[in-house]
Order: sequence, then C-alpha cells, then structure tokens
Amino acid sequence: MSDELEPIAGLWHSFFGGRDYDCFYASVFEAENPALKSLPLAVQQKQIVVTCNYEARRRGLRKLQLIKQARKLCPDVVVMLGEDLTKFRDASKCLYAFLKGFIWGNRAERLGFDEVFLDVTSMIDYNVELLNYNDLPNSFFQLDKSDPTVGFVYDATTICGPTYPPTLIPNGSASCETSPESHIGTSAFEPGSLYMRLIIGSHLAYYLRRLLEESKGYTSTVGISTSKLLSKLVGNVHKPRSQTTLLPPYDVEHNDDGRQESNVIRFLGPHDIGRIPGIGFKTAQRIRSHALGREQETGVYEELVASDTVTTHDLRSFPGMGPVLLDNILCGGGWPKGTGTKVWGLINGIDPTPVADARAVPTQISIEDSYAQLERLEDVTKELIPIARNLLRRMRVDLTADDNDDDSDNDYGNQDTHISQGERPSPRKKKRWLAHPRTLRLSTRLLLPPNPDGIRNFNSSRTSRSCPMPVFIFSFNEDIPALADRLVHQTIVPQLFRKLHPENSGWKINLLNIAVTNMVESGGSERGSSGRDIGKMFRNQERVLSQWRVEDRDVGPDSDNVIDGDTGLRSIDVVEDMEGEGEDEDGDGGDDEGTWDSDGDTLTECNACAVCGVRIPYFAVKAHELYHSLPD
Repeated sequence: MSDELEPIAGLWHSFFGGRDYDCFYASVFEAENPALKSLPLAVQQKQIVVTCNYEARRRGLRKLQLIKQARKLCPDVVVMLGEDLTKFRDASKCLYAFLKGFIWGNRAERLGFDEVFLDVTSMIDYNVELLNYNDLPNSFFQLDKSDPTVGFVYDATTICGPTYPPTLIPNGSASCETSPESHIGTSAFEPGSLYMRLIIGSHLAYYLRRLLEESKGYTSTVGISTSKLLSKLVGNVHKPRSQTTLLPPYDVEHNDDGRQESNVIRFLGPHDIGRIPGIGFKTAQRIRSHALGREQETGVYEELVASDTVTTHDLRSFPGMGPVLLDNILCGGGWPKGTGTKVWGLINGIDPTPVADARAVPTQISIEDSYAQLERLEDVTKELIPIARNLLRRMRVDLTADDNDDDSDNDYGNQDTHISQGERPSPRKKKRWLAHPRTLRLSTRLLLPPNPDGIRNFNSSRTSRSCPMPVFIFSFNEDIPALADRLVHQTIVPQLFRKLHPENSGWKINLLNIAVTNMVESGGSERGSSGRDIGKMFRNQERVLSQWRVEDRDVGPDSDNVIDGDTGLRSIDVVEDMEGEGEDEDGDGGDDEGTWDSDGDTLTECNACAVCGVRIPYFAVKAHELYHSLPD
C-alpha cells in the first residue's frame, strides 16, 4: 500500500457502546437527564434489555438479558422503555449533522444510529502543506480554507491519545522521538509521511471529540487509520470516551530487515473472523466449519464459545489457505463470485471501500414489529395499520422539507385548529418531498414447527413481496391515520400479503416489516438535489422576471399618457416615451402617422427614413440611423 495514496478515515462511535451499538440508547436518556449517568440504567424493548450503561454493566447486567433477570441482579436498576425509536433517530441525525459540518466535501457516512465514518483525507493533506517543520510543537490546524483564523493549535511532534501498539509514554501519547520502532523505514518528520498524517489526524479526532462533548453532551470513541475496516476495529481498543491510532508500519515491504511484522497483521491476528467488518455470520460459519473440520456449536444470536473461535492468524496459517481456497469454500450457497478473494483481503487488513458521500435522504425506510404468532387475517390487518402509520410519519420526517416558495405564505387551508371569527389564521408551512420512493415492500417471517423434543428453532429467513408505490401516500391533504388505513386495505393486504400467504389462516407469523425503497430524489435548489424543481420555477417566474418585464399596454390614439388608477403609474405607448426622436433633419417629423390596430392588440407608430424612405418603428430609429452612418 502506498502511503501517499492511503486516505485517513475515522470511525466515530456515539458513546456508550461497548460494541458499536451497545449504549447509544442509554446515552440519549442520559443526555436528557444527566442524573441517570451515575445510576444503573437499562433500556427495554419487549421483555429484554437492548442496552445498558456502564454502571449497570459493572453490576452484572448485559444486553439481550431478560428484564426479570436484570431486576433480580440489580434491584435498583432504572428501566426506560425504548420501543419508540423517534428520539434515538433524532439524536443520531443531530450528531451526524454536527460532525458532517466540519468535514470538507461532505465525506461523512452514517452507519446505523451510532456510527459515522469520516474521510478527512483532504483536510489532512491541506494541513500537511501548512506545517512549519522548524516549529512543529506550535502547529495550527486550519478547519476552513477561506478563513485561516478558524482552527486550533496542536503539537505536531506527538500523536494525541492512545495508540496501537501501545507506547511507554506515561500520558499515553506516542512521541516520535521515543517511538522509532513505529516508523521504521521512513522519517516521522518527512513531509507527507504516513506517520505525520496520523499525528495530524489524531489531533483532529481529539478536537472533534471534545467539541462534540461540550456542545452536545455526548462522549465518543474514535479509531484513526487509513481504511474503514482498520479505523472501526482499532477504535474498540480503548473504550469509552477515548481514541486509538493504529501506528505504522502498515506494510512489511517497508522494513529493511524483513523481520518486522506489519502492525496491521499484528493487530488483526487475535480477532475472530466473525468480528471482521464485511464478514457476516453465514460466511464466518462456513469458513469455521472448514478450518475446524466440524460444524460450529454457536447459534446465530449466541455469544461465540472459545472452542468455535477461528482467528485471522489461524486462518492465514491454515495449510493452503488463500483467495483461491476461500473461493472454493464459499462456492455456492448464494455468495457472489469473488467473495473468497474479498474475505482474504479483509483478514489481511485490505479494505478499499470508500467513505460514501453524505446523502440528503436514506436509501430506504422500514418499520417492523415482532409477535408471538399471528394466524388470522384480521389480526394481521390490525397489526399492519400501526406499522404503516409509523412508516408514513418517518417518511414525512426524513423525506420532506419546508417549501420556501413565496406563494406558500398565503396558504391558510386545512387548518387543524379552530379559528374564531374575525381572526386571521397563521399560515401553515407548506411541505415538499425531497425524494419519492418507487417501491413498497412487505416482509414476513414464520415460526418453524417444533422439533421432536419440543424445542422450536429460530427462523432467520424472511419472505418478501414488492409492488409500485401508490401515489396517494404523497398527499399532504389527508392525515396520516387515513392514509395508513388506505395503504393497508387497498395495497398491502390485497397486493402483497395475499400473494405472500394465499391461505386464509394458520400462518404463524411472528414478524411484519413494511419498507419503502428505490428512492428517486426530487428537484430542488439544495446541494445534492437531482435537477431543478420545474414546478417551483414556473410558480416563481412572475416574481423573478418582473424586474425585467417590458409591458405593451393597449392605449387609444388620443391617450398618450394614461394614469393607471390601480398603480398610479403612467402607461407608456410602446416601450418608453420617445417623443421627438423620430423627427427628420427638417424638423417636420416626416410621415408621423399613428396606426391603431382594429383588433385592439397593438399600437404601431413609425417614421419614414429621410435617407432611404423606409418606414421605421420608433424603437428601431437609432439603429437604422447607425446603419446609414457606417462606411460602405
């Protein structure tokens, strides 16, 4: 890998996550009520603990634990209901927007509620050029290209925060002078070196972490490296409220003695293959079965037992292991061609996936709920309606924006509140769609029949059916409950559910999911909009073009100057008052004739040219005279 071409990527975990998503829900409640930070806090969905804060974990609580067990282990635990995701979604979007505001080029990618990848390559490259190598301890990071005063001071001789491999510096920082082994084969102070860029990246990470905590009240954990894969994993080394930088060398080819192991290989070695981002449960299960020579014992939602662990070091050391063998192992089973080659790259720390540009709208929106079992159509229909309502609410939050069209100022229709007689209602802000989903999808999951021993296996597979999105759901004239009822009874049940389950009853459904996908962004004036909103352009053209409009009013032959009673302005015959400009050299005005069009549409006044005799309209006299004045 070339140091000069490697982008610096940072993975941001909105805090309280022992594992990426663990504690984000709890952090939202703690941000609302800081007194909860010192108490054991658990967030409940259904009858289980979906996450808990670190105080609760210290007392033995864990995620996916039954609420009954959690209360028994910790009687004073504070349990908050977290089934409504609205506040968590809003908090996630707020933090994402805050971080994205600092990143050049909108190179920010949100993953779930609590993870954000930030590609700060351009920011690092720009600030490397600003370094004064004669005064590195007093360097300045410029956050805005157009304003050199916006930024912060930092010490460019040390990495900020903990590192991997760990250093011996008491404060946890990595000093260039005292860590020569971390940059073998290159000078740490060489302009543009990977080590120097990581130093700058670590200080930017600390600055944004501190600003996020001071401004929003959320702490965070950050990993700093050159790819999404490495930054995600190295961020897990020091948690919570910390950051970790993966030190060079990243490539053993940079070493002279040939014995120095790449820090990437050294770091990834103890990780189980299932913990590598991009390697899913079924892929890891197939690879483990081949490496262990048996089927693994751990289930899909169970914690991996030690006997089933296969680390990346184990896999790289397996006889004959490589991309070809992995392709053979993963041949069939629904994996696309080349999956083995991709997996081989991931376990060696190679991840070329770029950080996606920030999106104005999500790629899809889905709402689901699980049940003990649904066996009758009436029960299914009853449960689909609240899901459809929540979906439509989400669509209006994520896919609409205020319409700043000036015409909307006079829209007083469809007022929800009672207006007393004589009161002028306050205008309701009009909305417009940022994107229109083209596809509506329904997914269901069935309970599997029980085994002979009476135990029912978990069914992870779903069946889905899609149809075109009905147009009526984009109407703002109907309220959400009415639209949801129409959507369920007119589209979802007859067109989707009945085709998925043609039987009248007895399905044993334990999950329902409604999703809208295939987003098509609408035109608009915002950055990232797909084209222009032509409807809005037509509505605004009268106002926009008014300052350049030339009016041609119908005025009778004897009405040279008529006062408009409405505007108080003087109507001009043609374009402007050109009295006297049509006189010939003798001053008699020539054939000054005015012809009134019998249709009453136009008024044409012309003069005969004194040179050629052609009748010329007033507005062309000057141009015609200029024509005669030009040399032949």
